[in-house]
Amino acid sequence: QVQLVESGGGLVQAGGSLRLSCQHSGRTFGTYAMGWFRQAPGKEREFVARITGSGRTMDYTDSVKGRFTITRDNAKNTVYLQMNSLKPEDTAVYYCAAGGTWSNVARAYDYWGQGTQVTVSS
Repeated sequence: QVQLVESGGGLVQAGGSLRLSCQHSGRTFGTYAMGWFRQAPGKEREFVARITGSGRTMDYTDSVKGRFTITRDNAKNTVYLQMNSLKPEDTAVYYCAAGGTWSNVARAYDYWGQGTQVTVSS
């Protein structure tokens, strides 16, 4: 059974930065595509970024392009989301997810973390 544990959320002023981490428990981390999603109060969960198992290919939703960077360290079973130039509209609970397919759709992912709160003040 795969377990994912996120960390790194918090409160930051607009324009600031945060780095989220997601630790994967299994031995097969490198076989999974990893994704970051977020959910703001009253809104549906939305795709933020994804990365292939090798780490060679990344994809982002338009609203975070140029500000967020997804990376992974397969030796540490960890995926990261570096978030720069944060805006109040980035406020949400951020979730990492592991899946066997390359997708930006939440239902394609098999395993989810518990989420970490990111709050950006104006």
